[in-house]
Amino acid sequence: MYISLRLLGLLIIGLFFSCSNEPVNDNLLEVALSSNNPKIKRVMDSLDRYEVQIRYTKIDRKNDSIFFIDYDFQVDKNAYFYPASTVKFPIAVLGLERLNETDTLNREVRYYVEGDTLESTFSKDVVEIFSVSDNLANNRLVELLGQDAINASLREKGVEPVRISHRLGYHSEDLETKPLIIYLNDSTTGITKPSINLAPIRLSLKNIRKGIGYYEDDTLMEDPFDFSLKNYYPIEAQHGVLKRVIFPEQFRPEQRFNLSPDQHAFLLEAMKILPRNAGYDPTEYYDGYCKFFIYGDTKDTIPSHMEIYNKVGFAYGTLTDCAYIKDTKNKVDFMLTATILVNKDGIFNDDAYEYNEIGIPFLAELGREIHRLELERKR
Repeated sequence: MYISLRLLGLLIIGLFFSCSNEPVNDNLLEVALSSNNPKIKRVMDSLDRYEVQIRYTKIDRKNDSIFFIDYDFQVDKNAYFYPASTVKFPIAVLGLERLNETDTLNREVRYYVEGDTLESTFSKDVVEIFSVSDNLANNRLVELLGQDAINASLREKGVEPVRISHRLGYHSEDLETKPLIIYLNDSTTGITKPSINLAPIRLSLKNIRKGIGYYEDDTLMEDPFDFSLKNYYPIEAQHGVLKRVIFPEQFRPEQRFNLSPDQHAFLLEAMKILPRNAGYDPTEYYDGYCKFFIYGDTKDTIPSHMEIYNKVGFAYGTLTDCAYIKDTKNKVDFMLTATILVNKDGIFNDDAYEYNEIGIPFLAELGREIHRLELERKR
C-alpha cells in the first residue's frame, strides 16, 4: 500500500508539471535552445560553425525593486566577433551626452562635416542610426566625439571591454576627426575642434583571424581574414550599455549616461522606432528590417504592443542584435543579446553569407521562443 501511494504521489506531481505552463527549467535560454524547431536546431547541431554567443536577462519585480538574472550561452569576451553596426548604439548615446554637456548645442541644430555638403541634425542622425542603421549618421557622431573619447567614456562608466577604432561603411585609417560646421543661428556658424586619436593596437583574442580567405580589390587572398584592428564590442559590453539605458536607476550615478529626462525619452523613442514611422518606404524598410528578434524573418507589421528597443549589426557574415523587448499587452519584458556567424564557405568579402537562410531565422525564432516562455512563466 505504501508503494502504491508513493507512486501515485509521483504521478500526480509529474502530471502537475506536465500540465503546468511554467517550465520546469528556470533557465529559459536553455529551454529555448533545446527547441526542435529547425531554425534553432540546425544551428545548435553545428555550433562550431556558427560561433554563437547569447545573453538573456530575466527581469523580476517586487514592490518597487527590480531584479536581473543573467543567463549566458557561450558568452566569452575573449572570443572575438565583429560587432558591425551595434557599435552605433553607444556612439549615439554618447553623442546625446555630449550635447547635454555643451551649452551651445542641442539636438536640433543644423550642421555638416567639413568637406561635405550634406546637412543634418543630431536628432535626425540618432533616428537614422536606430531605424535603418545609417552609416553616415554614425560617422558624423564619430567626428563629433572622437574614438579615444568614446572608449574612455565607456570605460569610466564600467562598460568594458570595448574598443572603437574606426568609422563604418568605408575603409579609413584617418586618426584625426573632421571639424563640424554648426549653425549657431541662421547666419552664424561655429566649428568644432578636431581631435587626433591613438592608433589602435592589434587585438589578441580567440577567433581574431577567421575563415580560409578573403577578397581584397577583387583578388582572392588565401589567408584567414584578420580582424585585429577592427572594432571590439563583446556581448558583456553591449548588454551593459543596454541595461544602463533602459534601467539607469539600477546603476550608480557615475556608471550612468549623463542624459537629461528629455534626451533619455528621445533616445528610447528612437530605439524602438520603426522605419515607416521615421519616413522610410515600408516596402524596402519593413518593420523587421532592424528588429531581428521575433520579427526579422517576416515582413509582417509589428503589433503596437510589442516594443523593441534595440540595435542590430550585420557585416562580414556576422549578425548581432542587442534588445530590450517589452510586451505591453501581456506585461512581459526581457533583455536579449545574441550573435551568430553565417559564412559557410569561409571566404570574407564575397557577399556569400547565409543571413536570410540561417542567421536571421535563428535570431527571430530565438526571440519568439524566449517570448513564449516568458508569457508562460509565473511572476
